[in-house]
Amino acid sequence: MNENRDYGIELLQRLVRCDSVQGNESTVQNIVEKELLHLELTVDRFIPSEDTINHPAFCANRTDFTESPNIVGVLKGSGGGRSLILNGHVDVVPPGNREDWNEDPYSGQVKDGRVYGRGATDMKGGNTSMLLALKCLKELGITLKGDLIFESVVEEESGGTGTLATIQRGYRADAALIPEPTKMKVFPKQQGSMWFRVTITGRAAHGGTRYEGISALEKSVAIIQAIQNLEKLRNKRIKDPLYSNIPIPVPINIGKISGGDWPSSVPDLVTIEGRMGVIPGESMDDAKEEMTHALKDINDSWLKDHPVSLEWFGARWLPGEVAEDHPLVGIIGEHYSRMTGEELTIEASPWGTDGGLLNEVGKTPSIVFGPGETSVAHFANEYIAIDQMMLAAELFVHIIIDWCHQKSG
Repeated sequence: MNENRDYGIELLQRLVRCDSVQGNESTVQNIVEKELLHLELTVDRFIPSEDTINHPAFCANRTDFTESPNIVGVLKGSGGGRSLILNGHVDVVPPGNREDWNEDPYSGQVKDGRVYGRGATDMKGGNTSMLLALKCLKELGITLKGDLIFESVVEEESGGTGTLATIQRGYRADAALIPEPTKMKVFPKQQGSMWFRVTITGRAAHGGTRYEGISALEKSVAIIQAIQNLEKLRNKRIKDPLYSNIPIPVPINIGKISGGDWPSSVPDLVTIEGRMGVIPGESMDDAKEEMTHALKDINDSWLKDHPVSLEWFGARWLPGEVAEDHPLVGIIGEHYSRMTGEELTIEASPWGTDGGLLNEVGKTPSIVFGPGETSVAHFANEYIAIDQMMLAAELFVHIIIDWCHQKSG
């Protein structure tokens, strides 16, 4: 694998230098497609169809995916082995304030054993590891018994349209491996999440006689407290040891508050928007019902007579879980321990991934395991350690061979 180190660095740099925010993924997918064709996989290039857009799990805020193609490469097995999906997304979040970056966000700069740039850790580094593993299998002349399906998907960052489209197109397997940045921990369970909006109404008045009005902004304090109490209540119920190292296993985050239109007026309308975590094994509807009851049960006479409006909008990620003793977890652990001399860490994911869709809609057990630092994903000066990316690539080779089985002779 060492001889492919420079190749991997250069490939990751090319991927990172593509500004593949949503709606602009075609350039980076062209690179991926070319790599898969060079590796002699059967390549399928397609955009999400009407079936995907009309699916109950679809949640994107757009329907035009002309510049957002999926690329799927299939390495057909000889038969008699288990099939495996390698799934990674190429869309990235915007870079934010560019003044916070030491270099251009899409520089792909190599420094101190790291590659820097938006998407380096989330998750083009993991994608590069998968492509390097495919390259290594080809160079070694290894034939697998089971099918290997490489999925380079779009729009994971807003709910998984790309992966949903691959499921709708018929791609299934005995298991899936998703190299999101877990810092080489295994996540067999992942929380889901969904966005919510609470609208609070008050009664307008002049600021000089504010006692004649009802401030929606002041009433929002009770709403925030109810949401925080709900978060505590829900997390107290979580006894799974895989969450023991996570301070708040399944958070409810308030990300945006807006209201009022004049300093000298009592605000009569406030909106609160946020993200509600969904516990693995819990349905989205049950989580919604808990939020509904928490807001209805607030002991406030104004809010009793003027109930808040609760909406669910925008992105959502389905929760997913696979048993800790799943055979793929065991294979990952065996090779990780052999190659590093360390015991594999198994935890629950603090965020959602496309694994929820693969698990729940695609009926494909999915494990999240890959290189990269979660702590720098979506932040300025995002990076991935090259050594960790290469370790993941080597591990993926052995994991693939063990799972799909190597044809003898």
